[in-house]
Amino acid sequence: MAQPTPLMPHATATWLVDNTALSFEQIADFCGLHILEVQAMADDLAGSKYTGRDPVHSGELTQAEIERGQADPEYRLQMQQAPVEVTRTKGPRYTPVSKRQDKPDGIAWILRNHPEVSDAQVSKLIGTTRNTITAIRERTHWNIQNIQPKDPVTLGLCSQRELDAVVAKAAKRAGIQAEDVVGGDTRSDKEKLIEELRAERNAAESAATEAAQEAEAEAWLAAKRAAKADEAAGSE
Repeated sequence: MAQPTPLMPHATATWLVDNTALSFEQIADFCGLHILEVQAMADDLAGSKYTGRDPVHSGELTQAEIERGQADPEYRLQMQQAPVEVTRTKGPRYTPVSKRQDKPDGIAWILRNHPEVSDAQVSKLIGTTRNTITAIRERTHWNIQNIQPKDPVTLGLCSQRELDAVVAKAAKRAGIQAEDVVGGDTRSDKEKLIEELRAERNAAESAATEAAQEAEAEAWLAAKRAAKADEAAGSE
């Protein structure tokens, strides 16, 4: 079984390069990196600069283990204490900074299309506060004029599976029959946009075809007129 890698492999590799005489192969193997990445760190060519992390201080290595590796370049360093995996079990959903401005649009879409979903469910699904949800519902949000309801799945705020699960649970609690939920237009904004763009493209292609046919007909008539003019001129 492969041994676990350090909690911060690049930072650990940087520290080992700067503070030990271990080979690049040994460092790469212990940190789960490619040897060329370690080589780039040593040559100061890496695109990202990392602050070294001492694996001895963290308990992942001992000084004796490092010395054993320095004495034998073929020795494979052994993890002394595997890092504890940190899992997030509570708190709001994390949303990347680049997506956070899209949250109000996603909330507005859910409020408009699925009013049966509770504020608590929206808060957990989107990763927002109930105050924000209330402000959008009551149109007292500071940026309400610029909020445009958009499918949160299209915005990348949640997955389609998560949204479907929340809607189904809310519908069941509200006593809404499944066919009532499915009966309407269940297409996402993305699907609707694709359909609109496809229709516009087809219309444009049809218009271009008609224009080409008209141009061809006009060219044929012009050629016909020119031929007749030439015949008339020849007869004279």
